[in-house]
Amino acid sequence: MNKFNIRVYGILINDRQEVLISDEREYGMEFTKFPGGGLEYGEGLREGLDREFKEECGAGIQILRHVHTTDVFFKSAFNDSQVIGVYYLVKNNDSLVCRFSKKPFDFEEGKALDQVFRWVPVSDLKAEDLTFEMDRAAWRVLVSEKSYGLEF
Repeated sequence: MNKFNIRVYGILINDRQEVLISDEREYGMEFTKFPGGGLEYGEGLREGLDREFKEECGAGIQILRHVHTTDVFFKSAFNDSQVIGVYYLVKNNDSLVCRFSKKPFDFEEGKALDQVFRWVPVSDLKAEDLTFEMDRAAWRVLVSEKSYGLEF
């Protein structure tokens, strides 16, 4: 029987109009995505996203608004589940405590599992820079909203 995998992500844009992205190495793959991850049983979406930011970035967040929920089929790149992604525009409540780099995939040598964050100017991030199509879809929604004059 196939399973559902519910994921929740935060799109964090700082005062310099830069968006936070995460480069990760896991399951023998390297990928770029927004911060966030899998919802745990018993969690609500907002609670799960706050937990993910605390785990990954050492900071709690405030959810500003919903951006996108996947509405088409996405198969997981890692297993035989259907992925449903929910994306929120967020701001951090605390200073981020995580490893940053300006260079993509700047992983520590010899680590099979690693994560490093980058700030990318909103105007420079292209959907194709994100590894997973559901992240690309969420980014296209947000960029489309900005083109209609909505503020981040």
